[in-house]
Amino acid sequence: MKPGSIDEYIKIYRDGLMNDTIPFWIRHSIDTEHGGFMFSVDRDGTRLDTDKGMWQTCRFTWMLATLYNQVEQKKEWLDLALHGIDFISKHGFDDDGRMFFHLTRDGKPIRKRRYVYTETFGAIAFAAVYKATGEKKYADKARELFDLIIRHFNDPSLSAPKFTDTRPMKGMVNPMVSIVTAQELRKNLEDEGYTEYISHSIAEIHADFMRPEFNAVLENVGTDGRFHDHFDGRMLCPGHSIESAWFILNEAKQRGNDPELVNIGATILDWMWEIGWDKEYGGILYFRDVKGLPVQEYWHDMKFWWPQNETIIATLLAYQLTGDPKYATWHKMIHDWVYKYFPDPEYGEWYGYLHRDGRISVPLKGNLWKGPFHIPRMQMMAWQILEEIKSGN
Repeated sequence: MKPGSIDEYIKIYRDGLMNDTIPFWIRHSIDTEHGGFMFSVDRDGTRLDTDKGMWQTCRFTWMLATLYNQVEQKKEWLDLALHGIDFISKHGFDDDGRMFFHLTRDGKPIRKRRYVYTETFGAIAFAAVYKATGEKKYADKARELFDLIIRHFNDPSLSAPKFTDTRPMKGMVNPMVSIVTAQELRKNLEDEGYTEYISHSIAEIHADFMRPEFNAVLENVGTDGRFHDHFDGRMLCPGHSIESAWFILNEAKQRGNDPELVNIGATILDWMWEIGWDKEYGGILYFRDVKGLPVQEYWHDMKFWWPQNETIIATLLAYQLTGDPKYATWHKMIHDWVYKYFPDPEYGEWYGYLHRDGRISVPLKGNLWKGPFHIPRMQMMAWQILEEIKSGN
């Protein structure tokens, strides 16, 4: 990666974060009447729906507090993070300590999911706000949520089961999200005790979901780690796997470029790039079948924004940790494809949902799933990684 190209990439990621993505959402999402944020907006920021998704509320709160903690201590970012955490604290929780998934504008609950992923985003939001403010109540809530998450991950009976006892299975997403949640709590609460959860989760992905016989990372396996030759068992989600690759590579970096973890993360990226990269049109596909058979999900060949974001991070981290030029080449390939099709130069931010060939499927910029998280996280991390590469760190 040449110095000139590094400077060019830094400018794209830094300016996209600071001058486009975050300003877009600050302009269009803040609810000054009822608190919190509204993310369901059309291409130009026009409101499409006033309901509030807790995933995105927690994620934006985390993003704002993280920008304050890592980029610049701007009062506006801290004030908005507190604006978010206040709404979460007042309206986000059921009586059993679980979080709601979907609320009305004024905070009345609509839906509560069987799984605890909303709680994972809540945990990192509270941890980041604690780091920004030093107020112990936020650290306490982050720890409480993490303990709840681990209880549910360890005992699936606490949530409505995904599979019956006929063919009991487990998903790669649980250990994957455990890694990054524990990383955020370890960093922001300054507690090395969370490292054991990270190590355990990486070991589970390595032992049960990474399959050398396929050169692939399975999305679902039997609870005993066995491969099941059915739709669910054959499913591959390159975006998820590549996301887990950069979580593991980032952990390797935190442990002094641990060679075993570098190898695990790079191997996942190698396998899933080969499977996920669309050799005809470019970009990362959503679902594939490990045996090359048709998959049942009808959006399998669409290009969603977030797998592309994770691939940009993963290729940069892999290049930084290994020095292998193929990762710089892959970064250029994914970067060029993404920046050709996803950003909206007229109204700002990115489209979220493209057809396989890059045509826009729907022009909205936000909903209950897409909001200010994957894109600004990618922009911030890519900027930071490139600055480290440039300085030789």
